[in-house]
Amino acid sequence: MSIRLKNFLYYWLPLIFYCLAIYIQSDFPSPEHLPSFEFSDKVLHFFAYALMGVLFYRAYQTLQIKDNLGMLILLSVVSASLYGISDEIHQYYVPFRNADILDVMADIFGAVCGVYLYHLWMFSKYKRQMTENR
Repeated sequence: MSIRLKNFLYYWLPLIFYCLAIYIQSDFPSPEHLPSFEFSDKVLHFFAYALMGVLFYRAYQTLQIKDNLGMLILLSVVSASLYGISDEIHQYYVPFRNADILDVMADIFGAVCGVYLYHLWMFSKYKRQMTENR
């Protein structure tokens, strides 16, 4: 199996499936049974887009920008955030759904936190490997 195919299957396909799953879920009326605490939907948005930010980060690591960490982080956050914004716009046109600016804020904050924490984890893993190889 070629490197390009492995990269696609391991890094890009999970991102594509995840984006597709969010799109499909957003195409249905609002779920009736959400966890019953205030702002529970915002928490769900936060974690959903934290994961999406991580998936974008992983996928973008296969591109030439992988050595430009600032660009890698920025592109990952912006991509997940733009997807969140587009998802809210999509929901505006779905019967029994609505667009919510607080959902967008939760999406963006989730993307920032997910990418940041994943980057810290990857950086600490890299530093550990470098000290072990000395």
